[in-house]
Amino acid sequence: MSPPSGTIAMMPQSAPTAPSTLVPLLYVWGDDELAAERLVTRFVSALEGQIGAPLERWDLRADLATAQSDAAQLYERLATPAMFGGGTLAVVANPGALARRNDTRDRVLAAIGLLATGNAIAIVEAAKSNAKGPSLRRFADAVKDAGGAIRAAQAPRPTGLGAWIETEARERRLSLGPGSARELADRLGARVTEGDVDRRFLSRIASGELDKLALRHALDEGPVTPDDVRALVAETTPSSLWAITDAVGDRRAEAAVNAIDRALETTPEPVLLAILHRRIVELLELGDRLAGGASLPDAARAMGIKSDFRAKTLAGQARKWTTDELTAALAGLVEIDAMVKGVPGSATDPAQRRLAFLLWVRAHLAKAH
Repeated sequence: MSPPSGTIAMMPQSAPTAPSTLVPLLYVWGDDELAAERLVTRFVSALEGQIGAPLERWDLRADLATAQSDAAQLYERLATPAMFGGGTLAVVANPGALARRNDTRDRVLAAIGLLATGNAIAIVEAAKSNAKGPSLRRFADAVKDAGGAIRAAQAPRPTGLGAWIETEARERRLSLGPGSARELADRLGARVTEGDVDRRFLSRIASGELDKLALRHALDEGPVTPDDVRALVAETTPSSLWAITDAVGDRRAEAAVNAIDRALETTPEPVLLAILHRRIVELLELGDRLAGGASLPDAARAMGIKSDFRAKTLAGQARKWTTDELTAALAGLVEIDAMVKGVPGSATDPAQRRLAFLLWVRAHLAKAH
């Protein structure tokens, strides 16, 4: 029946929904240091808004040498309730050090299970770039089972760095002209796509460069141009050991020179020698086995190579070398090794050793005509 004219129909109303309570447990995993810190910051802000008081942040970077005392201190601080106001927020970095031993792992799990009112914990795992989820499942599952949140903090992929920069710029109300985001991404190493590149601080570096560009254009009208980026942002292409071995195996001299030159900034010379030596020896052995009539699967199995893709890659590279060329390249590495170790008669300074690596590439990767 319709209501009388001039009256308001009363519709049934649902009961108001109570605001959800944020559980003071957070597990962050990923390879992006800035994204992880932002997740922790938002977590803290939401908790403080919920309890109406600031939390005392305690940063604990766990260490294998002090794992027992770290775990004990974590348990003590989190199991003790706050008497007045906000309690303790423990931000635990390098949690893997606390998971190696049963006693320290169990102490952390107990701290999560007995978290006192007013306290909170955020565990931050610096995972590898290709990780699919948390590696410390016992810790992550404990947080999840208690109602806490699991969050990923993954660095922008090389192909997505330009879009990430554009989004960051919009949030800062910084206008980027056409091509500027791409130019900045390229100068920070977006073209290096190998999986072993350390991208933990890539977004923080990009954020800092945007701050620099914003200061430059604070009083200017108009957007940031690619020329502005080139003028203010240094090129910091990251190094990749995979890029080195692939370039050497494929005899791409220019790519190998560039990759080795970058790697020498951050990679110890003995490590670089070891990966070069290993690749040349692998090509020698695989080429010899294939020349002797072995099938690729049998040769790979005998060498302990379990990946079909890697076996096919090495076989393709081996075909680009002769045995004599590989033997000569190996001898050249022995000479550099003597220089690095300071063998009498071959002692050199870092600049001379750097030149020796690059000359080795030029001498041995160039194909004979």
